[in-house]
Amino acid sequence: MRLRSVLPIRQSLLKAQVSPAVIAELLGTFILVFAGTGAIMVDRLSNGAVTHLGISCVFGAVVIALIYTLGHISAAHFNPAVTLAFWASGFFPRQQVVSYILAQCLGAVAASLLLFISFGQVANLGATLPLHDNWLQSFVLETVLTFILMLVILGSGLDRRAPIGFAGVAIGLTVGMEAAMMGPITGASMNPARSFAPALVSGIWQHHWLYWVAPILGAQLAVIVYRHLSNNFRDFQ
Repeated sequence: MRLRSVLPIRQSLLKAQVSPAVIAELLGTFILVFAGTGAIMVDRLSNGAVTHLGISCVFGAVVIALIYTLGHISAAHFNPAVTLAFWASGFFPRQQVVSYILAQCLGAVAASLLLFISFGQVANLGATLPLHDNWLQSFVLETVLTFILMLVILGSGLDRRAPIGFAGVAIGLTVGMEAAMMGPITGASMNPARSFAPALVSGIWQHHWLYWVAPILGAQLAVIVYRHLSNNFRDFQ
């Protein structure tokens, strides 16, 4: 009887782990990290041919493309901080949080491994590091950057009062703008999975904790603020 009661739980967990939404999160985060950090590496290999603004545009453009390609399958999180924020706001089920975050990290690591095999450890695989080891500055900035990003996600993607069909553009432009603005200072990660993969593959872990704590904190603050702006999310219905 005990075994029979456990089997349905295991089967449901297996289905959750291989669901189309989870696969979409893995693929989307893979593409995001492959394109974005790949641009950083190619810029170093080509002596700056891509340029910092070019790298920022790549990050923004790939986010736009992925939202319109996979958003209808998984809601296009591609970011553990976003997943946790959706859960905190009540728009994402608790039982799917772990599978989403694992898929995002796995997809990101696969991208970094492929880039390492292709180019070697060029530009530290795009690892995010605080400028001059100023972790406090980067912590504050990453928190603010992710707060802005999550605010745009909530306002353009979930609020029914927003113009329909423009969420992907608004979110992608925000990512590109923030990368252009603060990339040289913090790496403009705003995404724990994006920072985790290059750190793991390159072995560069300096101040890595802040690229988890700051984005999660910033996204949660955005949830708190937008809760007040939307009548406790009643305007999302």
